[in-house]
Amino acid sequence: MNRFQVKAYIKYFFKQKQRRVKDFNSPFVIEVVNRVIFEKYPYYHFSVINDIRNDLLQSKQALNVTDLGEGSKKFKNNKRTVRQLVRFNASSQKQGEIISRLVAVFKPQNIIELGTSLGIGTLYLALPNSASKVYTIEGCPKIAALARQNFLIAQANNITSKVGVFEKELPKVIDEIDHVDFVYFDGHHNYQATINYFNVCLAKASKNAIFIFDDIYWSRGMAKAWSQIKQHPSVSISFDMFRFGITFVNVEVEKQSYVMDW
Repeated sequence: MNRFQVKAYIKYFFKQKQRRVKDFNSPFVIEVVNRVIFEKYPYYHFSVINDIRNDLLQSKQALNVTDLGEGSKKFKNNKRTVRQLVRFNASSQKQGEIISRLVAVFKPQNIIELGTSLGIGTLYLALPNSASKVYTIEGCPKIAALARQNFLIAQANNITSKVGVFEKELPKVIDEIDHVDFVYFDGHHNYQATINYFNVCLAKASKNAIFIFDDIYWSRGMAKAWSQIKQHPSVSISFDMFRFGITFVNVEVEKQSYVMDW
């Protein structure tokens, strides 16, 4: 972590709480924390994803990647091995399982992911509910091709993979669907870009839509974006998990914001 992230984590550490059910004041939030954040039951597809992750961690294949976002804080050039992409770019197991449970519990019809990488996070979105339609966008053609191989291995037939710049491809996806139920913002960690993508998705957000933002303390800009998004009138509930943030949009409850120990 850089200096900003260390300071942000210290603030998070002192705000977080090991919460109990009685700490939450609405049935909707209690359902989220009990069935998603506190739940430990392992779904079958978790093992499928872990097998794919472990195979990728053994790969020494090297790629010259196309990075259309803010670049990497780990690497000075665009050469990566598949193993490095898994270690530094893929959703962690614990984070992925929380995201997967959200899909399993709320059963969103249309899911959008910004930042496919090798597709591990995409599988956490796609496998809980085969009736969901997952639209994932990746800027690097070579990485997207590897992700598609992983989708085939997992037999995830409900994924539509698109390659290109988010600001061009996202509006196309939005135009294709009637409403947005779930978005995983996992790329282009930039303040203005994040706010722009949020607003594009918000225009078609359904009732109880779920928006997840990865790396909310990646930079001052991302922290600023996260702060503004939490305060947006359409955001009813937010959970700060430090590594990522969960928001519920258009929920008919009093505005609530939690910093979680998970």
